[in-house]
Amino acid sequence: MRILFIGDIVGSPGRKIVHDRLADILSQRQIDLCIANGENSASGFGITPRLAEELFASGIEVITGGNHIWDRREILEFFPHEPRLLRPANFPNGLPGSGLYVGRARNGVPYAVLNLQGRTFMTALDDPFRTATRELAKIPADVKVIFVDMHAEATSEKQAMGWYLDGKVSVVVGTHTHVPTADYHVLPGGTAYTTDVGMTGPHNSVIGMEKEGVLQRFLDALPARFVVAEGDVQMNTVLIDVDETTGRARSIERLNFRLD
Repeated sequence: MRILFIGDIVGSPGRKIVHDRLADILSQRQIDLCIANGENSASGFGITPRLAEELFASGIEVITGGNHIWDRREILEFFPHEPRLLRPANFPNGLPGSGLYVGRARNGVPYAVLNLQGRTFMTALDDPFRTATRELAKIPADVKVIFVDMHAEATSEKQAMGWYLDGKVSVVVGTHTHVPTADYHVLPGGTAYTTDVGMTGPHNSVIGMEKEGVLQRFLDALPARFVVAEGDVQMNTVLIDVDETTGRARSIERLNFRLD
């Protein structure tokens, strides 16, 4: 089973490359399941119902989130109607939506996607490690292919989650920092891992935003309006091959695409 994960989609440039390139990539690479982090797709902060529907229509089966998932208030009422849009499972109880989705891929194989958020250098939330154990227990026994998006700031916390879930899930990928890491590999227990997939959007930028505003913020520490940049639009992804009968990953590789 071939799974493509798309790193954090940032603003209209990120959405455009997904719209223009994804269908061909899915066909040419014979992808069975496509997942993406979409929490920055609305002008760099949050996601709206319309944009979520556009991303689903482009070929993405499940959209994961993170700390910006609530930035557009209109998304709150959308969650009960679209279970494929996830927010981290370790958010407080009673909030809209879910952090776990179970479905069937294009090839008919059942799969699960779990969304978690780290706590180091981020908002204090429930423990993502114990949350992972609790949520995995909800997955039916016949579902062997399990994908985890660990949305976190600290590389150590993401690596720790990879080791914690090694042999229990098929894939653990990190998101949030928008900068791809070079440590994609399969752990001893059969879990494919990378600390950060990277970003889908303008790379002539500071993590997707125009450089000038970010630099000024660092220079004077005053509030600044961050605007999504435009140049060098790339789609950072990882492709994972998973044995659908055991759930063990065979391989993980980084694929990078540019807007023509």
